[in-house]
Amino acid sequence: MARATVAISDDFLSAFVKLPRKEQAKTSEFISKFRSNPESPGIHYEKIRSGLDDKICSVRIDLEYRGIVVRQASSNTYILLWVDHHDEAYRWAARKKCMVNPVTGGIQVFDVDTTPVSVLADGAATPAKKLFDRIGDKDLMRLGVPEELLPLIRGLNDRDDFLKAAGRLPKDTYENLNWLVEGIPLKEVFDMISAEALKEKPTDNLSDALERPESMKSFTVVKGEEELRRILAEPLEKWRVFLHPTQRKLVQALYHGPARVLGGAGTGKTVVAMHRAHYLASKSGEGERILFTTFTANLAEDILSNLKKICTPDELRHITVINLDAWATRFLKEQGYKPKVIFDKEAREKLDEAMAECDDVEYDLGFYEEEWKKVVMAQETFSFQKYAVASRLGRGTRLNRLKRRKIWNVFDAYIRDMKSENFRDVEMALYDCRLLIEQKGAGPMYQHIIVDEGQDLSPAAYRLIRVLAGEKHDNDIFIVGDAHQRIYKNHASLGQCGIDIRGRGSILRLNYRTTEEIRKYAFALLKGINFDDLDDSTDVGDTCRSLMHGEKPVIKKCRTANQELDFITSTIEDLQKSGVKLRNICLVARTNSLVDNYKDALQEKGIPIIKITKDSSDSDEKDGIRIATMHRVKGLEFEYVFVAGANNNVIPLKNAIDETDEVSREESLISEKCLLYVALTRARRGAFISSFGKASPFLGKSTK
Repeated sequence: MARATVAISDDFLSAFVKLPRKEQAKTSEFISKFRSNPESPGIHYEKIRSGLDDKICSVRIDLEYRGIVVRQASSNTYILLWVDHHDEAYRWAARKKCMVNPVTGGIQVFDVDTTPVSVLADGAATPAKKLFDRIGDKDLMRLGVPEELLPLIRGLNDRDDFLKAAGRLPKDTYENLNWLVEGIPLKEVFDMISAEALKEKPTDNLSDALERPESMKSFTVVKGEEELRRILAEPLEKWRVFLHPTQRKLVQALYHGPARVLGGAGTGKTVVAMHRAHYLASKSGEGERILFTTFTANLAEDILSNLKKICTPDELRHITVINLDAWATRFLKEQGYKPKVIFDKEAREKLDEAMAECDDVEYDLGFYEEEWKKVVMAQETFSFQKYAVASRLGRGTRLNRLKRRKIWNVFDAYIRDMKSENFRDVEMALYDCRLLIEQKGAGPMYQHIIVDEGQDLSPAAYRLIRVLAGEKHDNDIFIVGDAHQRIYKNHASLGQCGIDIRGRGSILRLNYRTTEEIRKYAFALLKGINFDDLDDSTDVGDTCRSLMHGEKPVIKKCRTANQELDFITSTIEDLQKSGVKLRNICLVARTNSLVDNYKDALQEKGIPIIKITKDSSDSDEKDGIRIATMHRVKGLEFEYVFVAGANNNVIPLKNAIDETDEVSREESLISEKCLLYVALTRARRGAFISSFGKASPFLGKSTK
């Protein structure tokens, strides 16, 4: 007899997390035995009394706890659906049905309950129109609605009714209908959810259905003891196990050249990138190398830590995870490169020294920094002849030839100093890396390159990436990013850097992290701003949605710093009383000095604090409020986020606003709004924004 197929649902893992530790250990032991032999005499299957689906049974974990499983003898398939105290487990299972949807071919678990969601008050008139009146039964079923639930769907009056019905619907059905509720036309929804065409009409065989992408987003087949151990060790990290069909399609796609994936905060871009690396590594032959790179060192550390959770040691040997600046510095050193590579503050000081060498310097240091990056380095205009005719599109200050001559004197001095003092800023180091590789002409250094947070890389970085990957080939470069999260002012056009993504661009539309209320508030900060698509077109805008709902972000405007501290402290205490762990709360502030002030103040209140810095990655090992700058939390997520000190001249930060001209000022303000957007969208369940004194002009009215 063929070995049984044993699968676990994401709902089972959600229930498993809530068990007492003692029961978790017993459940883990049971699952291990169950996976080995689900028909062992020691497994006590019991039918659910008054249950509607005879495939759904209970199994005994111990005297008090029960697991709920689907048992299909015809396909030798078993699916663990739920685990709970026996009374609650039976209640959960009583009206559940598990089936293969005859239209989509995916496995669905749902309540067979068509009781109307809302009850009309005595004498109230029946609404003239129902929520889905314009959608025919056939189309509803194409959207995954089981035939048994058509009466329930037909009875929904409005959006509130739909949200109340969420728990009764299969997850894919709820997701698909939600797009309609949010105003997306039916045809667009069909285009978004179009799965691979079924070659034949689905059967009720659960084993076959578990292989469908529609099922894999909620169910995973356990193929070994080690895999089971890893799943149960980190049950909350569902990103490691379950992928949405749209994500899986991107992860496993064959691209005939570079590809780019866009998506708002929380849509799982980095998850897709990591699974893409895992997928390519699993297919890699001896000697094939994958570079996974991003903009900052701390993001690279976080990514490497997570890749270790999904890759085998052999797969990891194919993957190098490093931020590009560090890669370039290391490469140049290996090549015997003599100049010292300098960063940020030191580079700024060197440019300031070059300005001091010149007479009649008309503009401030900020202007020269931006001009160097966005004109000279972006277009590689390393002579006055080239700079004099270089495009300055997007730069606000108008320059005639005479002014360009004076400006070039500073850059000429800066370049001379680089040579005489034997240093390079990081942009020039990236350029030198590329030249060295091109001179060697040794073919691609990496078969595959994956770029996370692609919006933050400069043109010099992308030109280097193109050379590292060699000539265009299958699956060469895979880039994920979102211009709405551009917080470092770098701006590159992929096409102009030799990375042609035409016909290979995709968009992720489902937010998995934040509630819809947080997502909407955060995105509203960016209303009216045009964003690029990392190439030469405009981002289509606010196209993603979240299926999760909760409270709107709380805005608290205080008169004094002490009042704000009292608000933050009392709110944290309330969250603790409701069962929230301190490690799931993060407080962010705009500057390092503010972070240190809040750290000291909260510690004096007796609240344990763990500061996240550029030299440390977050860890769950110690409990305590996480605290960090707004820049540092990029790439992280927490249940609750406090944005503290959202005062005037802090958000936006006065010193960060380039006042050279109106264009530069507007660009600086956009960058500050993007930074607040990033900070808020780290929150999964709740966000709090507080200020003292005069509040940030970015904030709306106080809500508490």
